[in-house]
Amino acid sequence: MNVVLEGKVLQILPAQSGTGKNGPWVKQDFIIETPGDFARKICVSAWGDRAEEAGALQTGDQVTINVNIESREFNERWYTDVKAWRIEKAASPDTPVPPPGEDVPPPSDEDLLPF
Repeated sequence: MNVVLEGKVLQILPAQSGTGKNGPWVKQDFIIETPGDFARKICVSAWGDRAEEAGALQTGDQVTINVNIESREFNERWYTDVKAWRIEKAASPDTPVPPPGEDVPPPSDEDLLPF
């Protein structure tokens, strides 16, 4: 199941790593809070290369995250994982945004069509 979450980073938890039967692994958990009247706090896990991206986040960052949600059963108990597969940090309010069309260079004579 693919879900897109938007929210503010509340906390970056300590990274976890180890070695399994398939080799070394690294996992980074972080907490986001969704906006709205009924804000929710969600613990998101980032594995492998995404763990480095998640570790670079700062508390207060606005993010858009694509996640897969899956549950598994172990010893008659169910566990749910929210795994990030894309993490996009929103532009900070201090970052200047050019007006529409200003980031496109003007056409040169070579770009003009003869018809």
